[in-house]
Amino acid sequence: MSINNVNVEKLGNTAEEIKKDPSKAKKITRIEGEWNTGQGTQFKATVSFEGGKMTLEADQPSFLGGGGGAPGPLIYCLYGSASCFTATFATMAAMEGVALKKLRVVAESFVDFSKVMGLSDNPIAEKVRFTTYVESDAPAEKLKRIEELSRERCPALYCLTNPIPVETELKIG
Repeated sequence: MSINNVNVEKLGNTAEEIKKDPSKAKKITRIEGEWNTGQGTQFKATVSFEGGKMTLEADQPSFLGGGGGAPGPLIYCLYGSASCFTATFATMAAMEGVALKKLRVVAESFVDFSKVMGLSDNPIAEKVRFTTYVESDAPAEKLKRIEELSRERCPALYCLTNPIPVETELKIG
């Protein structure tokens, strides 16, 4: 059964599998990309996913020394966050049995690049704002609860709002 383009049956089966074996909740995502030291788009990575592979390209905007010929890294970050939040909202609604007629999100990031330029110690990311537009026959209180659940459970929002250990390693040669 599908609600809001979410396979509720598969979702339920996954939850049951995780209840039986919590290790099944853990996944690793890996991207390996390469910087172009010549001309053209600056960064390229072929990403694998359940349905196949595709090549993504990123290029810094011109004010950061790139050509602006592809989305920049922060656009991908914002896109990922927006798509994750929207998917979480649709999924939470489906789990609550709420059918959505329309769901749209506007995501905005407010960034100060002065630290990137070595000109200040200002925080780079000032804030991210998600505005969700939803049409449904469900009562407003129910939709507000779904928004709360989405905010609590969205992996991308978790990454934006919680310190996550980051490790870097340099290999030369």
